[in-house]
Amino acid sequence: MNRKFLASLIFAAGSVFFVSAQNVNERELRSAGDASTIVFENYEGPHSVIETAAAINSIGAGLGNQLKNAGTQSSGTFGANGKYTVIHAVDSSEQGKLDADIIIINPNATVDHIRNLRRIIASYLSAAYGYSQQDASTVATFVTVYNAVYRNQLNTFKSKYKNIVISNLTEKKCGLSIKWSDWAGNSQIVIPLGEYVEGGLSSVDTSVISDKKVVESMKEDDDKGVDERKNMVDIKEREAENAETKAQEAAKEAAQDKQALDEQKKNQAQAEKTAQAKQNEADKAKKTAENAQKEAAADPQNKAKQADAKQAEQKAENAQKEADQAKSNAEQEQQKTQQQKQKADESAKKAEEQQQKADKKLDEAQNERMEIAKDQQEILEAELKQLEDGTVIGLKVVKEANYLSTLVKVNSKTGKVVKESPVKVIRGRTIIAVQDAVVGVATGASFPKTSGDSTFYMAICGENSGKGAIKLCLIDAFKMEIQKESEENVSEHSVLVNNGSNFYCVIQDKSGWVLGRYDKSINLIQKSTVNISESTPITITGKGIVVTNSNNTPVLLSISDLSVIEQ
Repeated sequence: MNRKFLASLIFAAGSVFFVSAQNVNERELRSAGDASTIVFENYEGPHSVIETAAAINSIGAGLGNQLKNAGTQSSGTFGANGKYTVIHAVDSSEQGKLDADIIIINPNATVDHIRNLRRIIASYLSAAYGYSQQDASTVATFVTVYNAVYRNQLNTFKSKYKNIVISNLTEKKCGLSIKWSDWAGNSQIVIPLGEYVEGGLSSVDTSVISDKKVVESMKEDDDKGVDERKNMVDIKEREAENAETKAQEAAKEAAQDKQALDEQKKNQAQAEKTAQAKQNEADKAKKTAENAQKEAAADPQNKAKQADAKQAEQKAENAQKEADQAKSNAEQEQQKTQQQKQKADESAKKAEEQQQKADKKLDEAQNERMEIAKDQQEILEAELKQLEDGTVIGLKVVKEANYLSTLVKVNSKTGKVVKESPVKVIRGRTIIAVQDAVVGVATGASFPKTSGDSTFYMAICGENSGKGAIKLCLIDAFKMEIQKESEENVSEHSVLVNNGSNFYCVIQDKSGWVLGRYDKSINLIQKSTVNISESTPITITGKGIVVTNSNNTPVLLSISDLSVIEQ
């Protein structure tokens, strides 16, 4: 069942209702009851200052370029005085454990959404190690979940990582909190490194960041993390292909080294045989010289015997020199054999390791593909059930005192909440469904479409606190996240009123509060020519719009241009 088609049927109902805050949804219960379930809590309201995706990406890219320019073979710290710091913690002298990059979110950092944090990490990986944008995004997603799963578990990190990594971690800060408000000054995001020196697809150890606990956590999400898990499978399959190629090359090299070793063993055997023959000759010459010496000693007056003894002695010396040289040659050949054997063993080991890596990555990919297939079947069955029962959209009160609400999607047959929006700052208990709104997709959400129409919900959202703001927003139906917000600030006391294709609320102007008229894509079309009370009612009539001005006097505004209609 296509999700877009399903959602179009859901929204065709067009039902809106309110539920109490006491009805806690299933996802919240899972999060509270199972520490391994990761649900990131982001700031989901409008912002007083909006950073572009390019500006956010430049943060990570800047850090990555610093590492790349410095070289990945040695440890280093980058961005120490900025909002984000990277510690490249590597040590080739320690074997058997992992190197790592540690991204530290400093106290002055302002990141407040996991989407933007992942953008920073992804752009860092692309710049530092050459990952493609899509692969970097996938790895960044798994890195954040991995660090959330193992948040504050220093002993777990100690069991996997080298001392140089552990020396830069603390139990209180290691990993990543699920709450955005805890990130700044309290985060040490660990990225396990694999074959990082030359960069490329295996720079990050994907097996570590996608272990069983991480995947199980992702499966608790509404969509079971299927898309990102499929992307990770694709990465691992390509890693397996690369490793298989390297294994074949290493096996070829190992075969050549083995052949060279066999030849060298023959050379050594021949040298040893020659050395033994030369030594035999030297021993024989020595024996002959000794006999000649005895005969010469017995007949000292015999010049011929004296000359023969001297000649035999010289011949013995020369023979021994040749024997010694042959022995030295044999020893050198033996050393060459040992060196060639070591080279052959290393080549064979490298080939075996590459093949094991290829097999491991391929096994992981195949197993995960089977799990994904099962999860997709479960999703399909759930969608079919949801389609059969039908759903409606409504609001749930989040903060009674401030009248703040959130969107919920409820099974119309069972009354069960099947999805809750992360946007918890909808004001005025009012949402208005709109069609064909033009938005720049912020979250990558898919929107329900029927005959070219898309459904969004317009609402006044936000709080005037910190870097927050109150603005007019469009919330999508699937992700149920803010996809567009107005450029103008809206009064916290404003109501939202709809009249045909026009939408009205109280907005801030240089002169004070005025009535603003927006189109369905929350583009400001008109402002009133008179200042009004920020808490004014907005009443649409056939003759005009009744509002209360800043002097607390009711006035009638023209529907066409929002000017004051006077007697």
